[in-house]
Amino acid sequence: MQILQNKINIITTNEAFDLCLVGPVSLPIKQDDFETTFNWYSWVKVDKNLSKEDVVKSISTSNLAFGQQSSVLVYGDFSNEEDALIRMHSICHTGDIFGSQRCDCGYQLHESMKMVANHGCGAIFYLADHEGRGIGLFSKSLAYLLQEEGYDTVEANHALGFEDDTRSYEDAIRVLESLRQKPVTLITNNPRKLAALKGHGLLADHHVPLWGGLTETNEFYLKTKVEKSGHIILEENPSLTV
Repeated sequence: MQILQNKINIITTNEAFDLCLVGPVSLPIKQDDFETTFNWYSWVKVDKNLSKEDVVKSISTSNLAFGQQSSVLVYGDFSNEEDALIRMHSICHTGDIFGSQRCDCGYQLHESMKMVANHGCGAIFYLADHEGRGIGLFSKSLAYLLQEEGYDTVEANHALGFEDDTRSYEDAIRVLESLRQKPVTLITNNPRKLAALKGHGLLADHHVPLWGGLTETNEFYLKTKVEKSGHIILEENPSLTV
């Protein structure tokens, strides 16, 4: 259908696949007293040289419900504004959906959405296949059991045979480049995310840190981020200082 093809953008890559970006879709958001509307996009990997028409025709047989797809929420004139805030947010089933206090992910997601809306221009990238720093939801549940016995996040991942962090931001960066050519200001405490954008020449000359949501149940987790993953600490968070 032409109405759908008009909303599809095929992003070519140097990999064995291309990316199919769909949107924008008007998405009204309400979280407690925060209410606004974002433009929602989603993307999926597709075979090389697949046409927009082919994509639409193949949807019903693609079994997309059995995989994860990423999203991006765009606010304001993202393509043209000089100053745009973005967050690369990794999916966190327990924190984002259930409100788990074992991490600060839910806090960071909802706070960054407010920050982008208040800023007037930006985007929230919600990245699939990033659960548990890339180990998946089931593996994350095993890691949590180890953490209940005293392991930290890094030690638990290593004990299960995983690296500390296997997340890739390359697909999200390709989508970012298709939506905007100008530099962006990243909302993050994670130097790996800063390095990924810097490597593509997309980073502004500063970033916006996002600390908060500290509780007794996630304090050890947050300290591990700083001590073992190099997350950038703020002076106003002395309790997290290495």
